[in-house]
Amino acid sequence: MPTRLLRSATLQLLLAIACGALLGLFEPPIAVEMKPLSDGFIRIIGSIMPFMMFLLIASGVASLQVRQRGLARKILVYFQTMTLLALLLGCLIAELLQPGAGVGAGPLQIPLAPLENETARTAFSWSAMGNVLGRAVTQNPILQIMFAGLLTGALIARAKGHPTADALRNLLEKTVAVLFSVLKLILRFAPLAAFGAIAYTIGKFGPASAVPLLKFVAVMYLASALFVLLILTPVAQASGASIWQLIIYLKDELLLVTFTGSLIAALPSLIEKMQNLGCNPQLARLVLTTGYTFNLNGSNLYLIVAAVFLAQLSGVHLSGEQILTLLLITLVTSLGSTSMAGSAFFTLIATLNLFHGVPLESAGLLLGVERLMKCRVLTNVLGNCVACLAIARWQKALDRETMSDVIQLPVHRS
Repeated sequence: MPTRLLRSATLQLLLAIACGALLGLFEPPIAVEMKPLSDGFIRIIGSIMPFMMFLLIASGVASLQVRQRGLARKILVYFQTMTLLALLLGCLIAELLQPGAGVGAGPLQIPLAPLENETARTAFSWSAMGNVLGRAVTQNPILQIMFAGLLTGALIARAKGHPTADALRNLLEKTVAVLFSVLKLILRFAPLAAFGAIAYTIGKFGPASAVPLLKFVAVMYLASALFVLLILTPVAQASGASIWQLIIYLKDELLLVTFTGSLIAALPSLIEKMQNLGCNPQLARLVLTTGYTFNLNGSNLYLIVAAVFLAQLSGVHLSGEQILTLLLITLVTSLGSTSMAGSAFFTLIATLNLFHGVPLESAGLLLGVERLMKCRVLTNVLGNCVACLAIARWQKALDRETMSDVIQLPVHRS
């Protein structure tokens, strides 16, 4: 039993955090020297990020081609709308609550980004935003690679049925599977990186530097709860369902992803349950499968809250124009999120690569609370199930009488 416990990734990470904190408290000079452990981990991820983003986006877009073009458009519209709402809500909450502010000069104080050093801008203009995005596209290869992934996936999807297109799609899927294996291998070193980040931070700035991380966790749970209450609840009601009854109906799957951290493990059961709830079988399979890449509401909340939090922690004041730029960047980088454990953190690295002004190395601090982000996976699962109901209702492929019988709701006939 002790050996099995020691193999637990969560326990390993917690032990690494505890050891890093103790080293920072009792041996600050040595703890400060541990910083390269975290920096090296982040740099390795950053080096494979362009390739990873291209593959994930290309394979995801290629898989969206379906026979019913109207359904594909509805799925895309719904997913992108929910992504935008999640990003806006997360940004608003992070700006209002300021989880990374109030730590003196900031434990990761850096010079302001070039955009911030320019003449102050108090009003947003579309021409200014166009210039900012134009510079990002022409000067940053990562964004160019992401657009190339979108174009590649769209071309493969359009040629569905052609032998070459099918072969390319299969090659993308196999390459993604290999990439996931590589990322899982890299994730085994996450405890070492967390040890280095926590040891350095506490050794250099003292125990008070851990307080913002706890505030970040609290803000993430609050943001997730508000997203469920303010956005998912009305959407579920419009589909004829109660969000609370839906949560009870899906309790086994929600518990599974909570304790395993794996969204994929619950996918077969979720598809079966949504079919039993009255959703068209083909539609349920399509929405839930593509939703695991394009409709990760919890991951999108994490992405924007973490980016704003790290900016605050670094002492970087984000102007209105920079916030809008960050929202547009995250709207694009969110396409690279997947259901794989740790994917949201990888996507955050890609976002910081694009959004200059926040030190990339600061993301290593979040490894210390990565295993506490249960709200993220729960929101992802619940968001996809609500999406399944909403799109089925929109497509007139939802049997509401069956749904009412299964989760004991009054029937509302259209």
